[in-house]
Amino acid sequence: MTETLKLHTENIKSFVTEEEIAHLQPEVDRLHQDLESGQGKGAEFLGWLHLPSQTTPDQLKEIQQSAKWIRENCDAFVSIGIGGSYLGAKAAIDFGSHAFSNQLPPSARGGPEILFAGQNISSDYLHNLLDVLEDKKVCLNVISKSGTTTEPAIAFRLLKQFMEKKYGPDEARKRIFVTTDPEKGALKQLAEEEGYRRFIIPGDVGGRYSVLTPVGLLPIAVGGLDIGEMVAGAVDCEKHTSQHSALDQNSAYRYAAIRNLLYQKGKTIELMAAFHPALQTVVEWWRQLAGESEGKGGQGIFPATAEYTVDLHSLGQWVQEGNRIIFETFLRVAASDHSMKISESPEDRDGLNYLAGRSLDEVNEKAWQGTAQAHLEGGVPNMTLTLQDRSPYALGQLFYFFQRAVALSGYLMGVNPFDQPGVEFYKNNMFRLLNKPGFGKGK
Repeated sequence: MTETLKLHTENIKSFVTEEEIAHLQPEVDRLHQDLESGQGKGAEFLGWLHLPSQTTPDQLKEIQQSAKWIRENCDAFVSIGIGGSYLGAKAAIDFGSHAFSNQLPPSARGGPEILFAGQNISSDYLHNLLDVLEDKKVCLNVISKSGTTTEPAIAFRLLKQFMEKKYGPDEARKRIFVTTDPEKGALKQLAEEEGYRRFIIPGDVGGRYSVLTPVGLLPIAVGGLDIGEMVAGAVDCEKHTSQHSALDQNSAYRYAAIRNLLYQKGKTIELMAAFHPALQTVVEWWRQLAGESEGKGGQGIFPATAEYTVDLHSLGQWVQEGNRIIFETFLRVAASDHSMKISESPEDRDGLNYLAGRSLDEVNEKAWQGTAQAHLEGGVPNMTLTLQDRSPYALGQLFYFFQRAVALSGYLMGVNPFDQPGVEFYKNNMFRLLNKPGFGKGK
């Protein structure tokens, strides 16, 4: 496997010993076999496990062709979905794109603005979105297995009406793309009736594990990223983690084992802190993956996220000296796309001349090292995941790394990491309060 992702675990040694890690090896080997043989809990949703290597060039070509048409025929692309139906795509686009992509002129951007809907229930948000779309050429991609999930269903209803009014029914049909279940559901039926271009969400892949399916790949391709390279990175990580369960060779499993040992020692919160702005939505994607996979049956590490160094000026005091129930995982990029150096000033009024000639990346690296050491001294064990660069290949490795790690971590906790029964409780209460047919009436 090409080394684009490295796990650093030196700062957990005073909390978790190598002997304790090695003691977990037989259990890890057993659970690895459960994953590979499909014998573990939730095995009916293991379609993600070997999805990268089973993705064919023809499947990628089909997605890329639709993405090319969209890029050539619209200047605003709206991805409609919630949870895993939008977070992975947004994470990839934010990771690989210009930080102010939507503010660039179309000629510099090279493709449409990428916008999102269906991830909230807000009149103001949707009203403002429709304002933005009024004078633009628009395409939609609605993503839902069922088509009846409340938040995206509301957004799609309103945006579909907008499109039909703007373009007329025939042209609107060409501009609406659907990603849904292959066999059933209201959205599949609608897509067939209307003749929308349709992509498939595999039935054995849950939403939070779906970023490497058309759920993520179509919007990511529209965003201009090389999805072939991203899948190639995931394939390499898949092959390596499938072949090796040894904790000194499989860094995804090592990460899972360490976080579970820390959890057993009372470290019940994991703070995933991004040391690059391009990683901020990646850690939000991880938060859903970890939280929804592990948080059940009274178990689970609480997944919190932060962006450093900005949040060192808000959360830093708590992390340094607060309740010692936390551990950290730092996520960083070794090399930015651009290098900027600090200039010298004759007056040196800001006192920065000692940094003159150094790059911002070098300063950020020292900030990471200083933070890691300070928090360790404050009683916070920490690990670091370092991506070599901001390439699609590195991101594909990272996506698969976390999927494999969280799956094993859930198994180590004895839970099914592929269901989410607790999510239905808020929905049932909301439906009852809204007097939805079949849910009764309630206060």
